[in-house]
Amino acid sequence: MINKVVSSADEAVKDIPDGSVLMLGGFGLCGIPENSISALLRKGVKELTCISNNAGVDDFGIGLMLQTRQVKKMISSYVGENAEFERQLLSGELEVDLIPQGTLAERIRAGGAGIPAFFTPAGYGTEVAEGKEVREFDGKMYLMESWLKADFAIVKAWKGDTSGNLIFKGTARNFNPMMAAAGKVTIAEVEELVEPGELDPNTIHTPGIYVQRIFQGDNYEKRIEQRTTRIS
Repeated sequence: MINKVVSSADEAVKDIPDGSVLMLGGFGLCGIPENSISALLRKGVKELTCISNNAGVDDFGIGLMLQTRQVKKMISSYVGENAEFERQLLSGELEVDLIPQGTLAERIRAGGAGIPAFFTPAGYGTEVAEGKEVREFDGKMYLMESWLKADFAIVKAWKGDTSGNLIFKGTARNFNPMMAAAGKVTIAEVEELVEPGELDPNTIHTPGIYVQRIFQGDNYEKRIEQRTTRIS
């Protein structure tokens, strides 16, 4: 049985070179690989293309790498609460490919499934359609979208075992499982790392075959973007 455990986040990302294409799991600030992003900041790797639903906030998540100018291109669906992301986009400092959220998810899923292209109605008749093949099916127009793959997929799970099997908790599941399948090398950080056989096979979301490196993270902040409460 293969043991895929590495000692730390720094060890997990040590061979990521400048110019890499990275997928980073998460949705907003939920389920993002906090430890791995911190390690990428320490490493100082640059000229990155980052595929992620969004880019965190100014002082957390991928937003930290935007501040240090380590990201040259973002492929995402949402600018969100990140003022620096918005500033770099509008100033032309950052190349951004904004994609409808469902299309982004399906392009990543297609990359993991080995499907080079598919047709979707999302974006037809908008600037999203520019330069893309259009076909009609049953009287409706569809765009051809291509798969997305990455040199490294970096995901965050709740539990994992030393063989790389992963369980995600609640909404932190989001983009993580499909990204794990779409990376040439998948790095998983987990809150709890256990031995093979300790996870119920029926609850595993990502089989270990998709994961090459795994480590137990620590000091998770698990921030949220906005808290809304009711006055009682």
